[in-house]
Amino acid sequence: MSDHVVLHVKGRVLVGPEDVRDELWVVDGRITYDRPVGADDVRTVRGWALPGLVDAHCHVGLDAHGPVDAATSEKQALTDRDAGTLLIRDAGSPSDTRWVDERDDLPKIIRAGRHIARTRRYIRNFAHEIEPDELVAYVGREARRGDGWVKLVGDWIDRGAGDLTACWPRAEVEAAIAEAHRLGARVTAHCFAEDSLRDLVEAGIDCIEHATGLTEDTIPLFAERGVAIVPTLVNIATFPKLAAGGDEKFPRWSAHMRRLHERRYDTVGAAYDAGIPIFVGTDAGGSLPHGLVAAEVEELVKAGIPPIEALSATTWGARAWLGRPALDEGAPADLVVYDDDPRADVRSLAGPRRVIVNGRVIG
Repeated sequence: MSDHVVLHVKGRVLVGPEDVRDELWVVDGRITYDRPVGADDVRTVRGWALPGLVDAHCHVGLDAHGPVDAATSEKQALTDRDAGTLLIRDAGSPSDTRWVDERDDLPKIIRAGRHIARTRRYIRNFAHEIEPDELVAYVGREARRGDGWVKLVGDWIDRGAGDLTACWPRAEVEAAIAEAHRLGARVTAHCFAEDSLRDLVEAGIDCIEHATGLTEDTIPLFAERGVAIVPTLVNIATFPKLAAGGDEKFPRWSAHMRRLHERRYDTVGAAYDAGIPIFVGTDAGGSLPHGLVAAEVEELVKAGIPPIEALSATTWGARAWLGRPALDEGAPADLVVYDDDPRADVRSLAGPRRVIVNGRVIG
């Protein structure tokens, strides 16, 4: 153990919702619950420790206009890190962020490749814009490029209809999801409205982003199939502003967006009550800034999710869903330390006392 700095995290270590321990140790960047012998230098950090937070819908390498350079991507990742987000599911990005994997001071990223959208049916410069007969091939391509996820754009405004409509025919969606699963990838889809959800779920999709269009007809289907949702309520908060911009040209769409916004908390609360898995995501990197994970947890609590469950949606539960360790013996030491018990008040998440990445104390 000589010549190694050992980190001692002491106080209350939230290994799980009910598994609370007095301390953990970090040796060579990894967690252990066995007191190390022979350490030359021990640094102690005190407080309430949680696994590094998870943002399951985030876009590093993307802004409102499209791909950004590495320096901007780095700033985005640093902002998330300093807010305590140490695991990101990047739900679609046109930028190559593989260089992040070489950095031991940045969050770990699980990539979904680049968004796959219908031609002229999504935000310019964000997605592969294709037609249905190309969907299987593009899903296969992004499944190979990503880290076990593929991202579809399930619905968007149809200018001819003047409202949100589904982007893909059922048969093509079924074939594409089957191809992703054959290649070992899970599939998620951006969906604001109601009418794409049944086809996507019955076709075998694994997750839906936003899911504002859930209704009493589709909620039981999601629950039965175990399809997760990532509500991104901090993003849904922007719907009234978006709707105001479309009042003159697309009044049906604007009215629809307002309805989806007005019932957002009821929608998420009903999904929780039905047993649908719910995880924290902010949709940072499009029009929203990074570092909003604490605000999203607070929004889930406003929607009626018990604080401990909202906390799990960005810690233990989210990491298990994504197949990544939490505060497990031998796991990389990615954790956040707070002055107060975040189970008692999730607003504590907004003020981390220390952020520890791969055993390195950042702040």
